[in-house]
Amino acid sequence: MAMTTPPPTLRNETVLIGGGHTHALVLRLWGMNPLPGARLTLINPGPTAPYTGMLPGHIAGHYPREALEIDLMQLARFAGARIILDRAVSIDREARRISLAGGRLLRFDAASINVGISSGPADVPGFAEHGIPAKPLDRFADAWAVTDRKDPIAVLGGGVGGCELAMAMAHARGSGTGITVIDQAQVLGTLPQREAILKQMAAMRIAVLEQVEAVEVTGDAVILSDATHVASGFTVGAAGARLAGWLGKTGLDLHSDGSLTIGPTLQTSDPAIFAAGDCAHMTQTPRPKAGVFAVRQAPVLHDNLRAAVTGKPLRKFNPQKQYLKIISLGDRSAMAAKWGRTVQGPWVWRWKDRIDRRFMDRLNHLPAMGAPDDPMLCTGCGAKVAPGALAQALAELTGATRPDVTNLPGDDAAVLRIGGAQQVISTDHLSAVTDDPHQMAQIAAVHALGDIWAMGATPQAALASVILPRMVPAMQADWLAEIMGAAGDVFAEAGAAVAGGHSSMGTSLTIGFTVTGLLERDPITLAGARPGDILILTKPIGTGVLLAGGMRGGARGADVAEALTSMAAPQGDAATALHEANAMTDVTGFGLAGHLMNICEASGVAAVIELDAIPLLPGSAALAEANVRSTLWPDNAMIVNRMTLPNDPRADLLFDPQTAGGLLAAVPMDRAEAVLEALGDAGNRIGEVVEGVPFITVR
Repeated sequence: MAMTTPPPTLRNETVLIGGGHTHALVLRLWGMNPLPGARLTLINPGPTAPYTGMLPGHIAGHYPREALEIDLMQLARFAGARIILDRAVSIDREARRISLAGGRLLRFDAASINVGISSGPADVPGFAEHGIPAKPLDRFADAWAVTDRKDPIAVLGGGVGGCELAMAMAHARGSGTGITVIDQAQVLGTLPQREAILKQMAAMRIAVLEQVEAVEVTGDAVILSDATHVASGFTVGAAGARLAGWLGKTGLDLHSDGSLTIGPTLQTSDPAIFAAGDCAHMTQTPRPKAGVFAVRQAPVLHDNLRAAVTGKPLRKFNPQKQYLKIISLGDRSAMAAKWGRTVQGPWVWRWKDRIDRRFMDRLNHLPAMGAPDDPMLCTGCGAKVAPGALAQALAELTGATRPDVTNLPGDDAAVLRIGGAQQVISTDHLSAVTDDPHQMAQIAAVHALGDIWAMGATPQAALASVILPRMVPAMQADWLAEIMGAAGDVFAEAGAAVAGGHSSMGTSLTIGFTVTGLLERDPITLAGARPGDILILTKPIGTGVLLAGGMRGGARGADVAEALTSMAAPQGDAATALHEANAMTDVTGFGLAGHLMNICEASGVAAVIELDAIPLLPGSAALAEANVRSTLWPDNAMIVNRMTLPNDPRADLLFDPQTAGGLLAAVPMDRAEAVLEALGDAGNRIGEVVEGVPFITVR
C-alpha cells in the first residue's frame, strides 16, 4: 500500500515586513521553489501594493487604478505564505519579536524590511492637515481620485518625481494652468535632461518657482518664504523622503538620510534582519533611490533569507553603475536616458508601457496553481460532507436515549436539561481557510458560536480542539498562543469562558470548538416560522466561491481579504436584535438555500426571496459567472428541483457553502422594521415566509 509522504516539519520563521516591490518578487521566487521546513509571513497594511512605475500614467488617465495594484494576497498564497494585514510598529531584536499595531507579537528567525518611504515636508506647518504626500502611493492615488480637477495645485519638490506628477496632473485636467512646482533649490537639480523637461512643462503651462521655500500650507494656498501666496486646493509633497519613525527606535544603524544601512548581502547591522528598496541605503555601493535596484535586489534577498535560516553562505548584491531612466511627460510620451544619451517621443512611452506591463504580469499572472479540472478540496465549510450523510449516520445509532437530552430536528445544537436549567451544546471543526492561525482562530470561534446564537442562547463555555501542522516545540508554543489568544478574545466578547481543550499534530491546521450556551427561554428552532414572517439575513454570502477562487488563483486578493474579515465578524449583537425571531439558523455549509429549506421543512411552510435583496461579497458574483464552484456546491444544489430560479449567475450563490456565515431569521411582520433598525447595516430583508409545501421561489 502506497504511503503519503507527510509535509516537512516546520522549523523556522521568516518574516517580510512591508509589501514593496522587492518583497513581492521574493514571494514569487519563493513560490517557485519553496523552502521545506520554513514558514514565510508577509506583514502589510493592505491586500495590495501599488507599482510606482505606473503611478504617473494612472494620474494622467492612461491606466485604471487596478492596473497598478500588485495582488499581495495571491502572491502570498502562491508562495505558501501567510499574510497579515497590519503594520509593524517595533522590533525586539534580542527576543526576536515583531510587534504589530493590532497588538500581536510575531517571532522571527530571519526578517526583511521593505516598507518604502513617505514624502512631504513634515516640518512645514499645515502640511499634515492640508497636504498629501506623493508617497505612499496608494494614499496619493486615493486623494487624487476625489479631488476637484479645477482646483489650483502646488507640488512641493522639484525632483523628477514631482515634475512627473505635475505633468501627469496637467494632462489629466487638460492644462497645466494653475499648477505650480516649488523647490527650495533648483528644479531638477543638475539632471542632464533638465532643460528638455522644463521646456515640456512650460509648453503644458506649468509654473516653476525655484530658490524659494514653503513656510506654511493652508487649505487654499502655500505661503512661501518671500511672503508669496501660491493658490492651492491640492498640495502635493514630493520631497523630503522620510522613513517610518519606528525603525529609528530599533537600534539598527541608520544612514544620514534616515534609511537603514545595509551591506553587500543586504543585511542591516543585525545579521538576522535584511532590508531592501527605498528604505535601505547600500553603504559600500550607494545608488539613487530607483525602482530598478529594488527589483534587482529581489533574487539576492530571496537566496540570502533562505541561507540565513539554513546556515548556508550568503550572496553579494552588485548593483550596476548605469541604469535606464525613463521619465513620463504627462501625455503618452516619455524621455529615456542611459550612457549619456537621451531619446524622447511617444515610442519611448510605448517602450516604458511594455516594461511596466511585463513587470506586473510577472506578479499578477502566476504559474497555474493546479490544473483547471483539478479536484482540489475546498477548505472551511466547503470541505463538509454532503447534506444528509451525517444525519443518516446519526439516525442509525443504537446508543441510549435520555429524557434530559433533546435533539431538535435539523438543528446542529442539542438542548440539555439540568434541573430547571436548559443548556445548549454544539461542536464545529474547520480546516484552515487562511494560513494565519490568529485569523483562523477568530473565524473558527465565530463559526462555532453560530449555533448557540441561532438558538437564542447566551454563550457559556468553550473547549478547543486544535490540530497543528508538524513543527518544532518552540513553534508549537507560538502557534497555540496565537490561536488561543485570538479565540479567547472572541469568546470573551461573547461572554463565554474558554474552559480548556485538546491539541495534537497532523498534516495541516484545523481548529474546532465545542461550545455551550444557556437558555433563559425556549430555544429558537427551525420549526417556528409562520406565513407572513419576514426573512432577514445578517451577513453577505459568497465565502465558498471566494475561497475556492483564492485557492486556484482566480479571485482578487482584496475580495478574499474582505471575505475573511466578514467571516471573523461576531454575531452576538445581531443575535440579540433577533431574539424575537420565530425561527432562526446560521448559514454555513449547506448554503443559504439549504438552510432556508431546513426552516421550510421543519416549519411546514414555503418561502419567497428576492435575488436583488441578498447581499453578496465583492467578487463573488463574477466568480459564479465564471463557473467557479466550491467542493460542496453540487451536493447543495440537489434541492434545485424544489425551487424556482431565475436565469442569473447570482442564483448559483444560493448553494454556495458559507463559513462563519450570517444568521437567517424568520421575524414576525409586525416586529421586522424594529429588528432591521436594531441590526443597522447588518440587517438585510431578503424575502418572506408563505403558505405551502416546503418550496423556495427566487425572484
